[in-house]
Amino acid sequence: MGDQMSRKGWLLFIAISIFWGIPYLFIKIAVSELDPAIVVFARIGIAAVVLIPVALQRRVLGQFRGRWRLLIVLALVHLAIPFLLISYGEQHISSSLTSLLIASEPLLIALFAFRFDPSERVRGLRLLGLLIGLGGVVTLLGFDISGDGQKLLGAGLVLLAATGYAASALLAKRPAIVSLPRLGVVSVECAVATIVLLPLAVTRWPGKMPDVEVLVSLLVLGLVCTALALLTFFALIAEVGASRGAAFTYVNPAVSVLLGVVLLSESFNLATILGFLLIILGSWLSTGGTLPPRLRLAFQRRQPPTEPLLSTPAFVESKETSEHIAKHANNEV
Repeated sequence: MGDQMSRKGWLLFIAISIFWGIPYLFIKIAVSELDPAIVVFARIGIAAVVLIPVALQRRVLGQFRGRWRLLIVLALVHLAIPFLLISYGEQHISSSLTSLLIASEPLLIALFAFRFDPSERVRGLRLLGLLIGLGGVVTLLGFDISGDGQKLLGAGLVLLAATGYAASALLAKRPAIVSLPRLGVVSVECAVATIVLLPLAVTRWPGKMPDVEVLVSLLVLGLVCTALALLTFFALIAEVGASRGAAFTYVNPAVSVLLGVVLLSESFNLATILGFLLIILGSWLSTGGTLPPRLRLAFQRRQPPTEPLLSTPAFVESKETSEHIAKHANNEV
């Protein structure tokens, strides 16, 4: 594909930015009346009901023999546990703050890489991006929720969810997972997570029928924000490539913040704006984004001459692996 993105590519990009920008709004609505365990069970269960038939039709479920343990771990770390943490967290913090904290996932991947994945270790401009993004997280925690124990608890749960996403991104790079069809992997993940969550959901089952807006929220979360979003993401990657496809992660927090402010009357202050900009800029740089030419040249001049920026084998390798990570849809919620 050339430098210009096709009309289909743009439509898919806009769609996925919306599909993964709106879930925080509907989670907030759903947990106002239902236990988070029910919300997550319904969301993943609905997605499984949609995705499994598609996977069967495309015959992508025949290669999972001998890999069930790894898939169960992935289902827990990638879906069940993060979804629960986000839903419980949104009982204490706004949907917009939740989305901004989840946007720190690339920063956590970079942090994990120092210990677990040499190919993803950051240096130079990417290290600067990591520090900028972490500064954004500190800004949100220090100014948006400072002194409020319940909000700190909610933020901590959401950051743990982002940690789960980051861990699953590295886990999904293992050859046993990479060799499997992605549609099959996420379909099995949803099915496994639904089964795992069933006992917990039974103990939290509501005593009465939820309001219509809550039921609609559950349907949107399952059908649109999970099943349709995953299918759209795969189509986007096929159309425009992994690196371009991953760019939606810098757009959907803005969608979430806008919806939270307009529809839920959530606060929007200078700290929120500053934290948002720092996290997005930091995530972009730490995953291989570049500065404008003049700023990049000025930054390069400050580097030791023995470490040429953006041309080292480590950068090239990490750039390739970051594109690979984009294929695994770990920024979904």
